[in-house]
Amino acid sequence: MTQLLDRFLLLQPAWLPTVLFIPLLYALGWIAAVPFTLLGLSAHEVSLAGTVLSFVLFVLVLPRWAVLKWSTPHPWTALGIGKSGSVNRPTAAIGCLRGLLISAGLLTLITTIVLIGGWGRWLGHVDSSQMFNAALLCFGVGFAEELIFRGWLWAELNRFIGSRQGTVAQATVFSLVHTRFNLGLTAMIGLLAGLFLLGLVLASQRQIDRGSLWGCIGLHGGLVGGWFLLQNGLIELDPQSPTWLIGPGGSQANPLGGVIAMTAFVLLLRIESIMQRGKPSQQP
Repeated sequence: MTQLLDRFLLLQPAWLPTVLFIPLLYALGWIAAVPFTLLGLSAHEVSLAGTVLSFVLFVLVLPRWAVLKWSTPHPWTALGIGKSGSVNRPTAAIGCLRGLLISAGLLTLITTIVLIGGWGRWLGHVDSSQMFNAALLCFGVGFAEELIFRGWLWAELNRFIGSRQGTVAQATVFSLVHTRFNLGLTAMIGLLAGLFLLGLVLASQRQIDRGSLWGCIGLHGGLVGGWFLLQNGLIELDPQSPTWLIGPGGSQANPLGGVIAMTAFVLLLRIESIMQRGKPSQQP
């Protein structure tokens, strides 16, 4: 099995394994999940099981990928997850907390404008089940997607097209994967723009954290889990709430496509740029 994996990783041209990697893992995860239909699971539950299995395979293969293709003896450190010898890299707890605080600040800003503008009312009802789901979304989605996009993908793109172009490319892929193409053109463009800016912010956050991925995990996961809590118990949004504020999607609105979030991302990029001046950043 190891020999087969190594042969795949060493395929030529060198970019071919990168292009095939995620689609191949998704296909293998889907095939492995098919037997779950015998347990009576719905199509959605089987699809979710396939996604989870695909990510498990991704995590299992990733160390070998880093060792063989990146020539690093410490794959998890290179990916921003493991401990580093650098005294400037924050610990996992501190990095994650910073990211969570940034996400909390952004969501607080949006919520405050919603309440002051009369586009929603505060409910403040959250039960243990909702808290558990929010935590699962926060750390599950945050960890998984950051490991894929700011950990593996960004490092691969940097190898092939350079750091500056790789930063833009990973944000572009991130936005395209997450946007909803069933929206109208204007709404779709707005969501693409917001997701693209978030991808840039997360990449910049990793640079500030000297290669640590935990700040990105906290920021990304905090936005996902925090918005889930807001929509499922903390506030009740008016159906007529403006798209420019809460983003496109109607009852499943995504605030990242709103003007407030995009403005905040631009300001964050400016602040992060100032923080990086005069400090050598560690590339993924």
